Amino acid sequence: MIKPGPQNSITDIEGIKVGNAQDETLKSGVSVLLCEAPMVASVAISGGGPGTRDTELLAPENTVDGVDALVLSGGSAFGLDAASGVQSWLREQGKGFAVGNMKVPIVPQAILFDLINGGDKDWGKFSPYRDLGYQAVENAGSEVKQGSTGAGTGALVAGLKGGLGTASIRLENGITVAALFAVNSLGSPLIGNTHHFHAALFEQNKEFGGSGLPASFPQDASSIKVKFRETATGVSNTTIGIVATDAKLTKAQAKRLAISAHDGIARAIYPAHTPMDGDLVFAVASGHSQIIPSNNDWLDLSAHAANVTARAIANGVYHAEPSANDIFPVYKDFFQDKL
Repeated sequence: MIKPGPQNSITDIEGIKVGNAQDETLKSGVSVLLCEAPMVASVAISGGGPGTRDTELLAPENTVDGVDALVLSGGSAFGLDAASGVQSWLREQGKGFAVGNMKVPIVPQAILFDLINGGDKDWGKFSPYRDLGYQAVENAGSEVKQGSTGAGTGALVAGLKGGLGTASIRLENGITVAALFAVNSLGSPLIGNTHHFHAALFEQNKEFGGSGLPASFPQDASSIKVKFRETATGVSNTTIGIVATDAKLTKAQAKRLAISAHDGIARAIYPAHTPMDGDLVFAVASGHSQIIPSNNDWLDLSAHAANVTARAIANGVYHAEPSANDIFPVYKDFFQDKL
């Protein structure tokens, strides 16, 4: 029987830690996945408005095999400074890709747009994201707080606050697969105007409230409910995340895992992968299980990569917390009479 890992978190993958840092006045933050040793990684992008750093090196045909860390950040393009802070910390630890007598830490990054969310973005000459990146990696550990933290601090979805969510599952073949997502989508994680999550089919142990699916689907179940409908511009959204496994994968296989995980975004959010989203999934493989997946194993691994992605997305929204100057309510307050 399959079940979540001990922490129901991406840190159930041995060799992975997660750190978060945020500024409540800014209403933004940074999340870092820190690798104990360089790990095979790749990326798949399905949204029309991505913002990234060093993702091209993750293509299977390119040279670098492993990453030292992955970064998810708010701040839109300003947030790309966060990887520099993470890189500085890693350099202090002597980590990085060896080039002659130098080491260059490999830190790919993706960003989401949270510049219009009620936070104070008047930060002066330089953005705070480099320092937030450094703080986040310094905070890396095995416990992952969900909701309004890290890259999910200022995230918004259609009509509600978004957030940072995680989930894991241990398969019968001994492989663990897990996800970490910052949810800032144009679309909605909920079925119509109900409190039921699209991801309810995959929920484990009532992790996002246990409301399940509606007894009958409402008439507006297929209606398109989006954030900032009248001003959607292509830069105000994005769901970004990481799917991880302890299986031994090649870069090409990691790419395939990232592609599969995108199905989880589509299962959890409607609509998804729009021109106004920058939806992106990193995939990382620690290899700690020493299991090289068979073709049959891949069927389970691919399916559950999507499932943990959907669960992580719902968890991020479910665990969001209110704060000063919010422009949208949080799930638990908005639907308190239903819970």
